[in-house]
Formats: sequence, C-alpha cells, structure tokens
Amino acid sequence: MERLSREDLDSKLREFLAEDVGLRDVTTETTVPSDVRAAARIIARSACIVSGLPVARRVFELLDPALTWKEEVAAGARVDPGKTIARLSGEARALLTAERVALNLLQRMCGIATATRQYVDAVAGTGCRILDTRKTAPGLRPFDRMAVRDGGGANHRYDLSELVLIKDNHRAITRGIRRAVEAARGGTKAGTTVEVEVETEEQLREALAAGADRVLIDNQTPETVARFCRIAREKAHPPSVEASGSIRLENVRAYALAGAHDISVGALTHSVTAADVSFEIEPS
Repeated sequence: MERLSREDLDSKLREFLAEDVGLRDVTTETTVPSDVRAAARIIARSACIVSGLPVARRVFELLDPALTWKEEVAAGARVDPGKTIARLSGEARALLTAERVALNLLQRMCGIATATRQYVDAVAGTGCRILDTRKTAPGLRPFDRMAVRDGGGANHRYDLSELVLIKDNHRAITRGIRRAVEAARGGTKAGTTVEVEVETEEQLREALAAGADRVLIDNQTPETVARFCRIAREKAHPPSVEASGSIRLENVRAYALAGAHDISVGALTHSVTAADVSFEIEPS
C-alpha cells in the first residue's frame, strides 16, 4: 500500500481494532463459543464503486490468520445494490469482532471511489485529470488515496515534502511570488516541482515570469480559468495548470473545458458520503 509497508499497515489496523475493541469484545466472548466457525458475505446495499477489499481482508486476517477469503469483484468495479462483493469464512469470534472496523474502512473507501468516479465521468474526453488533496482525516490518507485511484482519479502530493506549493499565506510572508519561487529553487534539490497558487492575472504573470512549473488557479470562474490558460500558453514552455476551489460536480466539466490540465477536489475526501455495505454471517 502506498507509503505503508505490510508491517506499518498491520500496525495501523491493529490500532484501529484496539480503539474499537477496548479491553475485550464482551458480547462476542460471552455468547459465542470459541470453537464455532462461520461463513459470511459482504454485500453492497447501495450502488457504488468498489474499493478497500484488500484492507478489509487484512483486518479480519489479523484476528484469524487462517481466514478464507474470496473477492467477487475487482477494485474499481461498479456494482448495483444487492451485489455480493466478497465471501469469507473463519473463526466466528474473529469475524464478529473485526466486522465494524473492516466495514468502516470499506464503506468510506467505496464512498470516496464512487464520488471520484462521478467527477472522472463528468470530465471524460477532455484530457483533464481529477486530483485529490491533503484534506483527509488524520491517519486515513493512504486509504483515502487508494480509493481515489480506484475511482479513476489521480493523487496530488502525499505530504508537504513531495513538492513545493506556494499558496496565499506563503506569498503574504515572503512578500512576492518571485522571491518565494527563487527561495524554493535554492532550498530544494534540482528537479523539484514548484507550483504557485494564483488568484489574479498579476499573480499569474508573476508566477510565469518566475518560472513556476505549475500554476494553481484558485477560486475563479471557468471563464477566468480559460483566460488564465490562454495567458499561460503564451510562454515558450507553459506550465501545467491546475484549477481548484468552488469545484462541484455540476460545474467541473466547464473547468476542464476551460483548459485546466488537473482539477483538485477536496470534497472527495473531506466530505465523504459512505457507501452502504453490510456484513451477513451464518454458522457453518
């Protein structure tokens, strides 16, 4: 998993399980004999794009290493309500105790993938990519980013070390885009991408003159984005253009047609609508 070794993933999932279980699963341990085995199905109850099955599987495996698991659909598949997306069997206690954590992650990831696919479909044929942002719940970024990819989107920077992104507050402190870009070039290794957020034509022209690799046009109308893109293309080596802010499903195509190469949508991960996924178990 991106940025997570198997050991790191297991550590994070054990932390999630510990948060949910507490001292012990008193209901399961007092009502279910330790030698009982069970089979179960994971079922999509709402139409969604599937994401997160390998993560859910690992949650169950941490409590039952001998778990039997079969995925019925691939990551990124579109499923209708009532579709079984995975079948599993193992120790009944383990299945019951792991259920909530596995489903919480699965529902969130399917929800993110589903929203992402809606945006990707909305800009189909334009050549524009849909990007996520760092607006993720702390601790869940690797899972959220996987879900965006499963939905057909692409990932922006993972963390603050990945590229330079000079935003409005950086400009306010450094007192100018050129000065900020020069400082960034001098303080990073050669080849590091330098992106500059712009909100006015003056800022755009300053970013172009400073040699920014990318410009982020923030909180502007599609018409303004189109005009800024025309100005950027006047450069011999024009920068890549990203649009963000005020992007919604109903207007995202207009931004793509305006000429943006990428559109970043924070709502993909900060305003998740979880998919409806259920877990049905029976003794075996």
